[in-house]
Amino acid sequence: MSISRRKLLQSGAVAGAAGLLPGLLADASAEGRAERELAPASDLAQRGGQGGGQGGPLPAAFDSLKPLGDRVKPIPNEEFKGRIAHAQRLMAELKPDFTALYMAPGTSLYYFTGIRWGTSERVAGAVIPRMGEPLLFCPGFEESRFRELVRWPMEVRVWQEDENPGELVVKWLGEKGFRTGRIGIEEVTRFAYYDKLRHAGTGFEYVSGDPVTVGCRGRKSEHELELMRLACAATIDCYRAVFASVTEGMTQYDVLDLLSRGFQRMGLSGGGLVLVGKWAAQPHGTTIPQKLMEGQVLLIDGGTSVEGYQSDVTRCTVLGKAPDKIQKAFETLSKAQRAALDAARRGRLTGSVDDAARAAVAAGGYPGGYKVFAHRLGHGIGLDGHESPYLVRGSKDVLEAGMTFSNEPGIYIAEDFGLRLEDDMVVMPEGPAQLLTPSFSVSLEKPVG
Repeated sequence: MSISRRKLLQSGAVAGAAGLLPGLLADASAEGRAERELAPASDLAQRGGQGGGQGGPLPAAFDSLKPLGDRVKPIPNEEFKGRIAHAQRLMAELKPDFTALYMAPGTSLYYFTGIRWGTSERVAGAVIPRMGEPLLFCPGFEESRFRELVRWPMEVRVWQEDENPGELVVKWLGEKGFRTGRIGIEEVTRFAYYDKLRHAGTGFEYVSGDPVTVGCRGRKSEHELELMRLACAATIDCYRAVFASVTEGMTQYDVLDLLSRGFQRMGLSGGGLVLVGKWAAQPHGTTIPQKLMEGQVLLIDGGTSVEGYQSDVTRCTVLGKAPDKIQKAFETLSKAQRAALDAARRGRLTGSVDDAARAAVAAGGYPGGYKVFAHRLGHGIGLDGHESPYLVRGSKDVLEAGMTFSNEPGIYIAEDFGLRLEDDMVVMPEGPAQLLTPSFSVSLEKPVG
């Protein structure tokens, strides 16, 4: 389960490397700066925070953590070009068809062009027409730096401070013979960008670009899946070192410091959410200081990213002997995760996977609905920590091979304890989904095996 970057920066329950937060804030404020939030894992990817960075040597359990090195294979230009071609096929096949797809900065811009660019009041982006080569556009004073990021020859046009960038796009479309039709707007596009475009091009109809972007991004290639497996494996390796090093009396910030420094040791940016005892019953945490105590839950929800492809993993343990009520919850959630993995099959509805997990929680003797299992089962994951489609009750999206999701049932007993188990999985062409994480949690005593 992930929370938004904004909430991360506001929450005292979330922290990361002591040196990470200044970089996050600089990226957020610098106009046109490369979008650093694209690289890390899930909305939790750059889990920066208030810190509690303790410095000093890491415990011996961290000695085995090494950079991933040549195991990481970057996305080549030909793969980006293939994604554009796929988008154009979808635009032509839709009924009615699309004239073009309009993208502002964000993960979709990176997905199709390989360009990372920050969001500000000055828009830069791309237009993919139904046929022909794409257009890239940016503010005039940013042109030189923008062109540095262009991965292969593409047309770049610029707009000046006293101009409407939407007029630039509409003029270019007109030159290509497109003066009417449907333009898909990528979902993270700011209203201000869209508003300028629609006032410049009144002959077009503007609709959600999801049929194209989700149609492309929803099904991961083998290369994308391999990057996600590397991110998941790195997360588990880091967790293993953290869980081996925690001791009674540590605060959540002490644990977060270990986590973020562990990722740094591997050359990765990552962090997480740490919750202790009764505060783990609040799925997205609290600002209240916490300390590890024997017999209470320690919950770590976090991850990292590799080439922008993210992991989102939650593991729980108990210092000392776990009370029976917590052990029962763990066993119930283990069954719910396995039921969801089996239910996530090509051709079934996304809502049915949530149903399967929820039924397993109810079979464990817990109230139904959202009483204790307080959130949906899972979210799509890839370049974004949360992306379409979602595993939520009543959803009628159809599962397709290559779709990737978090699988994260939880049991939350207010003022007592909370427990969540989370792994990432991929829908297969035949049979049940497969894990992208190395394995499910073995036990509360061995949360990462």
